[in-house]
Amino acid sequence: MVCSLLCFCKLGFSSGAEMALTNFILTVAGVSAVILLLRSDVKQSAAIFRRNVKHIRTWLEEESSAAAKSAAENAKPEKLGSKVPKDIGKEDKH
Repeated sequence: MVCSLLCFCKLGFSSGAEMALTNFILTVAGVSAVILLLRSDVKQSAAIFRRNVKHIRTWLEEESSAAAKSAAENAKPEKLGSKVPKDIGKEDKH
């Protein structure tokens, strides 16, 4: 279709309306191609972003569970009687 319009231009049958139509068709084709490329690029980028979010969420959950586990191990109650010095009873008798 574009070729037939360009042939009219070469033969001298071109008018302003035919050139405008050719430019419009070429513009629509170019814009459509760009939109198709951008749509696929946006879809691919969104898929990569979702995958990265899943990985980051997994890492955060692993780190928080590891931190909670280490905090629980460090906060174990100690025996109260184990640190009482044995000399306390001797001082009270004096």
